Amino acid sequence: MEATVRLTVSQALVRYLAALRVEMTHPDGRTEVLPYVGGVFSIFGHGNVAGLGEALHAERAVLPTYRAHNEQGMANAAVAYAKTNFRQRIMAVTSSIGPGATNMVTSAALAHVARIPVLLLPGDSFESRLPDPVLQQVESFEQGDVSANDCFRSVTRYFDRIARPEQLLVALPRAIQVMSDPATCGPVCLALPQDVQTHAYDWPESFFKPALIRFRRPPAEARELAEAAELLRSAKKPMLVAGGGVLYSQAWDALRRFAEAHGLPVVESQAGKSSLAWDHPLNLGSIGVTGSPAANSAAEQCDVVFAVGTRLQDFTTGSHALFGHAKLLSLNVQAFDAGKKGGQSLLADARTGLEQLGAALAGWTADGAWTAQCRDLAAGWVHRVDELTTHVPHDVLPYDAEVIGAVRDSATDSGLDSGTRDIVVCAAGTLPAELHKLWRAGVPGNYHMDYAYSCMGYEVAGGLGAKLARPEREVIVMVGDGSYMMLNAELATSVMLGRKIIVVILDNRGYGCIERLQVKSGGASFNNMLDDCIPEGGEPSSIDFAMHGRSMGAEAVHVKDVAELRREMVRARAATRSQVLVIDTTHHRTTGDGGAWWEVAIPEVSERPEVLEAHARYLEAKKKQKR
Repeated sequence: MEATVRLTVSQALVRYLAALRVEMTHPDGRTEVLPYVGGVFSIFGHGNVAGLGEALHAERAVLPTYRAHNEQGMANAAVAYAKTNFRQRIMAVTSSIGPGATNMVTSAALAHVARIPVLLLPGDSFESRLPDPVLQQVESFEQGDVSANDCFRSVTRYFDRIARPEQLLVALPRAIQVMSDPATCGPVCLALPQDVQTHAYDWPESFFKPALIRFRRPPAEARELAEAAELLRSAKKPMLVAGGGVLYSQAWDALRRFAEAHGLPVVESQAGKSSLAWDHPLNLGSIGVTGSPAANSAAEQCDVVFAVGTRLQDFTTGSHALFGHAKLLSLNVQAFDAGKKGGQSLLADARTGLEQLGAALAGWTADGAWTAQCRDLAAGWVHRVDELTTHVPHDVLPYDAEVIGAVRDSATDSGLDSGTRDIVVCAAGTLPAELHKLWRAGVPGNYHMDYAYSCMGYEVAGGLGAKLARPEREVIVMVGDGSYMMLNAELATSVMLGRKIIVVILDNRGYGCIERLQVKSGGASFNNMLDDCIPEGGEPSSIDFAMHGRSMGAEAVHVKDVAELRREMVRARAATRSQVLVIDTTHHRTTGDGGAWWEVAIPEVSERPEVLEAHARYLEAKKKQKR
């Protein structure tokens, strides 16, 4: 009879997580066996402190616990940790019941949309129901087994509520399987009733010896591979779209070899940026609504789009109007994504599929004139980025491009190579468009953007998660004042943990990105810019972000211009404590180069003639949209 060990549910869960090991592949190709779970972020409450809290304390030497300041913040940090590790390692997060749990729902949705693994362990109400309703319990008038944690069902890949100890024997390995499968990868939630957390059970000792996690690389099926090769061979002007799957598969070398061998220009989605070095002669830069003129020009002319590891989000496709005229071939590990928009599917791991397809296409290249044209476009865009990011404004407020250039070039001033050292983190507002176009990503992973969910408030917490994953790298968070105000508490956590990040706040005094969209859609400027939102008896907003940063324990300064920002960035790079650098910017100037139509529905009826004009333009643009 197999030996057993008597533990509580919480103790068994924590011991299992601590025992998990993964064969991790580093960007340089080295493999190393490491703990799969890098730690547990926790804010304790009455739903988890007595059960899971006691278990985490007992295993703290092998599975570190990190205390956070906000449940959404800690879950965002855990998402960023997994993303920075190319989905090969995870963090767990645990909260109390009630608001602690529901604070993490946004992060779960973020991870679900972006296909990022995170293990959510919210406390739950009593399974016995004897003390019902307990503090913070959500009661349903119709369903006695429903709790607030059922909100997680729609935003996780796998959800379970552990009602009996032995259920953990099935649910926990299944949760790990979901997160470590490249096709199903995403967030999982195991809701833990607070009484069940403390119940004891005789666990098989073999349960705490889980198999080493190795990631599958499914190859393409022979028929699909042959059909994909046939489609590309028929192309004269093919274009390759690199998505996030290229990075998660660590397929960047395979992609570069494929592009060079067959003369394919490469464009990058937000998630795929850094798949190919910014100065590679076949890299046309960002694609779509936030795309470069080089990439979007090629998209309008191409005859076959080879989409690798991308969800084909509307920002990538220009709401399916940018290259809807071309034939579509989608290489993806997930059939749901590979079959989008009636495209031809090539279901496989990105790296394996590129290698297989490269062999099948031996000797074939795109039309030489097309490849030469795209090389010229790429070179022209590199030169234009220089102009945009090195411009020094006089007598006007700077805008994002000029700030990006100062941040980037401060690395050279410090004697560093920003292409290999910096990780830039962002998520929402105007900055994603400017960074997608203008940030120079020299190595895979040094561009970290949440533009799947574009979650305002992700930035500071995401910077902390990236720093936990890559402590040797300089992590630079670029964030607007609006996003910073949404969620900034993990700046204090970064100081507390000794994980230095640099936060550059661009203060344009409001939601500048949405204000421009509002006006472009024919609306009046309304409820977006701070100075326009002061009611009778109110006062103008006067937020001192530098003072706020200092109050959180960071070193902070408000710079007067981009020249001072560049100098202060040199100082910040040499510092050991988290830094906040604030600069006033304008939302009226943006990079006009590039861009594509994005479908924003315009009202059919309005008293404003500007809205009716915008609606007419909207209907005209929709004629190019692929149905």
